[in-house]
Amino acid sequence: MKKLALLFTTALTGLSLSAAPTAFDFKDPKGVNAIQFHLDSLLEPIAGTAGGVSGAVSFDPANPAATTGRIVVAANSLKVSNTMMTEHLHGDNWLNVAQHPEIVFELGALTDVKTEGNTTSATATGKFTLKGVTKEISVPVRLTHLAGAFGKRINKPEVPGDLLVLRGEFTIQRGDYGIQPGRNEDKVNPEVRLTLAIVGGPAQG
Repeated sequence: MKKLALLFTTALTGLSLSAAPTAFDFKDPKGVNAIQFHLDSLLEPIAGTAGGVSGAVSFDPANPAATTGRIVVAANSLKVSNTMMTEHLHGDNWLNVAQHPEIVFELGALTDVKTEGNTTSATATGKFTLKGVTKEISVPVRLTHLAGAFGKRINKPEVPGDLLVLRGEFTIQRGDYGIQPGRNEDKVNPEVRLTLAIVGGPAQG
């Protein structure tokens, strides 16, 4: 009986260890991660990317609702195809990247969590900070957990580690964040659509 109890306790301990959350680092060693933004204005539809993505997410595939994390984008990494427009975007009248170098989403909670296979869909609610202004927003997201796939991504199959792919799309009003509110709306849409499909891997040393 004692031996049975010991085996049972050992099994439970193993389960609890295997269910521990994993920290995923979103500073991509391959430099691929980027967030897209779109301003579909009347005269000049504008699209661009932000490649300076970092941050970390703690994810447990056995308990996705307990996910925590923070995604950071370097404001000076935002760019559009026109060099002068990019300079204006970084300037004092728009993002003022010298004074506000980071754009941050701090996850508060995942709700409406549904998992099918290795993908979890949910609503991520948290604090979004842009140009020094912080507001609570809700973003529909999908998180895909790829066990053991890190080595394959970096072309080193022998390297262990999982991947977490984060996808989502949401819109903000630039005026809500003090970005030229009510101005130049024929050339720069007041509504900005952001799309992300980024991947996190094992924490980098």
